[in-house]
Amino acid sequence: MRRVSMALVMLATIAAPAAADDRSDVAAVLMKYQKAIERLDAEGASPLFARDSRILEQGGDEGDWSNYLTHHLKLEFDEFSAFKFSGYTVDITIHGDLAVASERYRYDLVLKKDGSKVPRLGVASAVLKRTPEGWKIIQHHSSSRKPPEPAKP
Repeated sequence: MRRVSMALVMLATIAAPAAADDRSDVAAVLMKYQKAIERLDAEGASPLFARDSRILEQGGDEGDWSNYLTHHLKLEFDEFSAFKFSGYTVDITIHGDLAVASERYRYDLVLKKDGSKVPRLGVASAVLKRTPEGWKIIQHHSSSRKPPEPAKP
């Protein structure tokens, strides 16, 4: 029995750093996605998504990344002159070759038509899969809302 317990302790010790590395790799993919969005570079985010990905946003099923890119994201980006994230936090859990991420953030849009700013609070959940090319987003679900008005003095 002692031999089995020692083997499990050694296995847990060896496996722990890999999980931390996986979380860092997943966080890097999510950060690359965020940076592509800030650059208004929808095409630049394409390599981060699996071919059979699924995008859900604001209560709608947008289909796979290619459909979302063509029929939604590019059209939105045509309306913006700036997109900036702030206050970003993420919790990542690894389950073998799958990762689940819960993201929270604020973003501010600037509209091209009149320069008006649109502040939003957002949340997202992402499921990523380990592939030979690295971690790929297979499902992304996001929603946002208007932040509360500041208290008046």
